[in-house]
Amino acid sequence: MLMNNNEYLDLVQTIKQEIQQAQYKATLSVNKELIMLYYNIGKIINEHKSWGNKFIENLAADIKLLFPNAKGYSVRNLKYMSKFASTYPDEQFVQTVSAQIPWSHNVAILDKVKGEKQREWYIRKTAENGWSHNVLIHQIESGLYERQAIADKISNFESRLASPQSELAVQTMKDPYIFDFIPFKEDMVERDIEQALVQDVTKLLLELGTGFAFLGNQYHLNVGGDDFYIDLLFYNLNLRCYVVIELKTGEFKPEYAGQLNFYLSAVDGILKKDNDNPSIGLLLCKSKNALVAEYALKDMSKPIGVSEYKVTSELPEALSKQLPSVEDIQKHIKRD
Repeated sequence: MLMNNNEYLDLVQTIKQEIQQAQYKATLSVNKELIMLYYNIGKIINEHKSWGNKFIENLAADIKLLFPNAKGYSVRNLKYMSKFASTYPDEQFVQTVSAQIPWSHNVAILDKVKGEKQREWYIRKTAENGWSHNVLIHQIESGLYERQAIADKISNFESRLASPQSELAVQTMKDPYIFDFIPFKEDMVERDIEQALVQDVTKLLLELGTGFAFLGNQYHLNVGGDDFYIDLLFYNLNLRCYVVIELKTGEFKPEYAGQLNFYLSAVDGILKKDNDNPSIGLLLCKSKNALVAEYALKDMSKPIGVSEYKVTSELPEALSKQLPSVEDIQKHIKRD
């Protein structure tokens, strides 16, 4: 039958891809037109700010009268249009960069990101990774730019990996990694943290970054009749390689790099296929001495990175301000 013909099925798949690409391009085109409309309105508003404080309020009311069913022209949004236009004076940048992400994402970046380089970085990463509005907010609030783009990363990736995998591996790293979804306990050991991470793999993958696929924890390898267990094993679709992660609750020690080097040799020998790139190791420690880590990695044969991780033990600042301090509570007890 025609339905079972491989050539026909390939044809259907090709048409499906063409339709999806056309739909994506149409969505991008509509979004670009909207962003440019808002940008141009913002420029007009900025050119007439001398008309007084009520100018934007009157403008919003008159647009409502002219286009009663139109949305997006509230006083608040018109003010954002004004801010958008004044923040990005280069129209070419808006057309080619800002217009690649939705308006709500642009507004979030305007609200929460101050520096020019940081704003551009978050815009490009949003377009690249397809972040939702909530994910973008999370990435900004967790300081992803500082932890990934400008972090002082310690690895031997550049000397142990060929280009472009070495550059991609460095870009993938963060320092520190923020595991704020783990309930903090003072006496946590490696296995406690590992189990907590695995219980919420979705948030773990979000923190690790794009392209990571989770393969298992305490992943069993048999080498020469002896059993070994990898804390966390992933495959990264962008790097096209296995990623071995080892967790340590204390400060980095040189012997940790030797252990991870062995695990990477075992993964390359047992799991890696011919079309896979060399496996990468990541040591996540509670703290590290940067110089000790650099020396430890210097002569390791396998590509390894060392980063710190943070498990949130403090209340968010906004919440902590609303709660009484220990001293306040003690005062009330004494008073009563």
